[in-house]
Amino acid sequence: MSTATRNHFRIVLTGGPGGGKTTAADLFRREIGERVVIVPETATMLFAGGFPRVNEPKARLATQGAIFHAQRALEDIQGALYPGRILLCDRGTIDGAAYWPESAPAGFFESVGTTLEAELMRYDAALFFESAAVGDIQVEGGNPTRTEDNAEARRLDVRLRQLWSKHANFCFVPHSTSFFAKLQQGLSELQKIVTANDLLRSDS
Repeated sequence: MSTATRNHFRIVLTGGPGGGKTTAADLFRREIGERVVIVPETATMLFAGGFPRVNEPKARLATQGAIFHAQRALEDIQGALYPGRILLCDRGTIDGAAYWPESAPAGFFESVGTTLEAELMRYDAALFFESAAVGDIQVEGGNPTRTEDNAEARRLDVRLRQLWSKHANFCFVPHSTSFFAKLQQGLSELQKIVTANDLLRSDS
């Protein structure tokens, strides 16, 4: 769906496991208030609710397909319920391609009937939080559904960045030894994105 046919501004927060995106989303919502609606991470919702999480390749294919369709639906539901609001998406529909058990992400998009380009257009901006695993800081804990070790977190971080960096409005928030400083930078970048959108809307 093109930005011209949507009635809301959609930002995706993504990055490797342990990047701080969920914390940043919550802080930003508290800062801006009712203008922001969070679309929670679909995979976490499904796994926490008892959705099976297994490593068998065919099962993983089905799992990522289910997450994709649930993510899309949840974004569209929030957009319909809160027209005119900023949708802050904790991960997006492209993330499943990085978790795809096959090496080529094209297989993921083909399996769910879309393309990378089409999914990039669903979002007005992409803010990427680099995983703390890049700095060899343990990412376990915090999210009980997270199972990746640091090596896997780094691999996912690279694959996710390769995909999302193709977005025309991509912003990268690097790992920092200070999580507070990283959050400050991420929140500052979010504010810049929202302010630019406000200016664009006021001029139109």
